[in-house]
Amino acid sequence: MDERGGAIRLWDWPVRLIHWSFVLLLPALWWTWKKDDMPTHELLGYIALALLLFRLFWGFFGSETARFTRFVKGPSAILSYVRGTSGPVVGHNPIGALSVLLLLGLMAAQLVSGLFTQDEDGIESGPLTHLVSYDQADAARGWHSLFFNLLLAMVALHLCAILFYLVIKRDNLVGPMVTGRKRWKGASAAAPAHAPVWRIAVGAVFAAGIAWWVSKGAPF
Repeated sequence: MDERGGAIRLWDWPVRLIHWSFVLLLPALWWTWKKDDMPTHELLGYIALALLLFRLFWGFFGSETARFTRFVKGPSAILSYVRGTSGPVVGHNPIGALSVLLLLGLMAAQLVSGLFTQDEDGIESGPLTHLVSYDQADAARGWHSLFFNLLLAMVALHLCAILFYLVIKRDNLVGPMVTGRKRWKGASAAAPAHAPVWRIAVGAVFAAGIAWWVSKGAPF
């Protein structure tokens, strides 16, 4: 349905829940690591893993604006958007899509490296360290730290982009991620299709099941 000058349902609640959960989880993961509270750190890591797995599932089977095929574009579309020759964008724009992919990729790298990481004394270790050698688990600790720093840099860039859109382009990106709705002024936009509730349940079971299995050492 087209709504001229009105608000449309842009982001569904699973996308918004995952987005703000990551906002809270990143500092919590850093704090628990800093305080050497590894049990809580690991628990938060498994929660983050489940959320990431659900977001990947939702990127293929979720609502229209959440699907990778909907917002990930090729070079020509990106160039058209940069030149300002593309039409109104409902959801992530082509530049924002790159940001989403980088953030998800870095989060995946951060979490996966943590699963294989052990501390310097070999006392605390991730659930999958038994699958690699001691030296590889030791190296994973360095990668885990590197990916976290890269993730922080990407988050900072993401915040700068949000500020740019707010101040320069007069486009509030945060509001719709809170309320789920976006108001269009002087242009018509088709409300995106939203996935049914049963698909959320399937994704939640899938993500939680994989995360639990990994937490147990991925037994076969």
